[in-house]
Amino acid sequence: MPRKSWKPRGGPGRVAPAPAPELQSKALDPNPVPAEVPECSRAAEAPDDVASVVVEVGRLRLDSPVAAAEDVLVQDGIVGELAGIGGVETELSEEELRANHQMQEDEIFALEAIFGDSLVILNKKEGQRSFQIHVHIEIEDGIDVSARLDYGTGTLNYGGICDGDASDNLVYKFRVEHLPPIQLTCYLPSSYPSHQPPLFTISTEWLDKVKISSLCRMLDMIWEGQQGMEVIYQWVQWLQNSSLSHLGFSDEIILSKGDLTCDEDGEDKRACLDDSAPDVIIPRIMRYNDDKRHEAFLHGIHDCMICFSECPGIDFIILPCHHFFCRKCMRTYCKIHVKEGSVLKLKCPDTKCEGVVSPNVLKTLLAEDEFERWEKLLLQRTLDAMNDLVYCPRCEAACLEDESNDAVCPSCLFSFCTLCKSHRHVGKQCMTAEERIRVLEERLKSRQLDSDQNQLEEVRNLQAIMRDAKQCPRCKIAISKISGCNKMTCSNCGHYFCYQCNFAIVGYDHFRPGACDLFSREEMNRWEEQMNPERRVGAPAPAPVPLAEGRYRHPCPTCGKPSPKIGNNNHITCTSCQTQFCALCRKTVQRTSQHFGPRGCKQHTADPD
Repeated sequence: MPRKSWKPRGGPGRVAPAPAPELQSKALDPNPVPAEVPECSRAAEAPDDVASVVVEVGRLRLDSPVAAAEDVLVQDGIVGELAGIGGVETELSEEELRANHQMQEDEIFALEAIFGDSLVILNKKEGQRSFQIHVHIEIEDGIDVSARLDYGTGTLNYGGICDGDASDNLVYKFRVEHLPPIQLTCYLPSSYPSHQPPLFTISTEWLDKVKISSLCRMLDMIWEGQQGMEVIYQWVQWLQNSSLSHLGFSDEIILSKGDLTCDEDGEDKRACLDDSAPDVIIPRIMRYNDDKRHEAFLHGIHDCMICFSECPGIDFIILPCHHFFCRKCMRTYCKIHVKEGSVLKLKCPDTKCEGVVSPNVLKTLLAEDEFERWEKLLLQRTLDAMNDLVYCPRCEAACLEDESNDAVCPSCLFSFCTLCKSHRHVGKQCMTAEERIRVLEERLKSRQLDSDQNQLEEVRNLQAIMRDAKQCPRCKIAISKISGCNKMTCSNCGHYFCYQCNFAIVGYDHFRPGACDLFSREEMNRWEEQMNPERRVGAPAPAPVPLAEGRYRHPCPTCGKPSPKIGNNNHITCTSCQTQFCALCRKTVQRTSQHFGPRGCKQHTADPD
């Protein structure tokens, strides 16, 4: 019989073809760990000894290299059984056996080049060739996976759609882009491909026995369409690209266990079923999908939203909120916050996200001393933000304050007043800062003690700070305003408050007309001096131009002094207090564009005679 050469798509003869594009992105990890394939009975329409070999191959758990898998075969005595298979196969001539042997060898060589680590060789000996292929299924747009679960018996099982009592059923649904591989285990008899097809088993953890049996029958139909030719590559391609649509899973995959048992007719014994519980299989599917998505991310090119540069995925840091930024930007971002002490602001750089940067991520970005500083600052800021936490004046240990402003140190057992930091004075009013200064000054005259001198200076500093500063309404830290508007940001806890009334605020709605001023009069004067250096605030205003007799004057809403208009302009500046107001409604004008316009007053009108 003439030899038939097996030429896969992509190259002639024995030249190793380049993998198809859709296969390149689906290679497994260097050490694949597929799920354990359950035991099945013998393959359909095959001799007992051949079928038992295929089933034993299907049972292998491939979490070791190829050499280890061959050792398992030798230990189980399967190699000896394979040697006796030729007696039950079709009798072939020497020429036909040599041709089959060469075609099998060429096919395995090509499959190794195409599928790489997705193919595991179990045995390469002539007449005993066996291998397993992990068929990966990738859905670009994703697909929903659902399962009807039943907890009525006390254990989590798959519930039936037509159950009489479905009150305990729960429908669980999630979405994936990658499904765990379908494991196709093949044994090549000596009469393949000239007379007989490969013996095979199919197993996967997300299909029931009915669905897997349907796949087995479809592989048989593919073989019948091209008998006498190599068929493994066509099997894998069909399982990869058409199996979901064949099973009716175009929009959603429904996990179930089916209704067939080993004793019922119509069951394909080559279908190997995973009997694991749904609380085991569902996390496996989700974990596999997450791992493959992460693997695809690492091999892709992405844009950093901080520096807007393109970097490979391996150079990115993925935060728990799923936002990602390049490692260089994240390292600089974290170092700045740790150096400045603003560890409470160390969150996701995305402006619309409040996600935190996990300690595991920080440990990979910061040096050891910087990470220790971050831990100490975070603990300190967290303790400072607690309203009922104070520190012992003796040993500086953290203490909890009770409702009467007293505390007991858990370290030195000192009971003290949290207001004056002295012994508890139950029933007595705590002294003011002025009274405490006077007492310390008298004590300092009688005995020169460094501790009294330091405490006196501390109280005086505290008094000066509280006179010129405001306390943050959340963390109570003292803050002094140097310049700018009255909207303050606490450098300790990051909250906003008004410096004029000391209330917590969110935006600028607090500074509306009739409420607090956004800029104080002193700040406005300072700004006027900067903008008009030739004119000093407080200097007498230039004498107004004498007006014609009978010219109308408009009283200022602040000081009441009448002021004239310049031409027909209703926007007047008081010559006495410099208040800007409208001549029509006599209201203070903050912004000309907001007060005058289609919805406001007219800016130019003539005065009545």
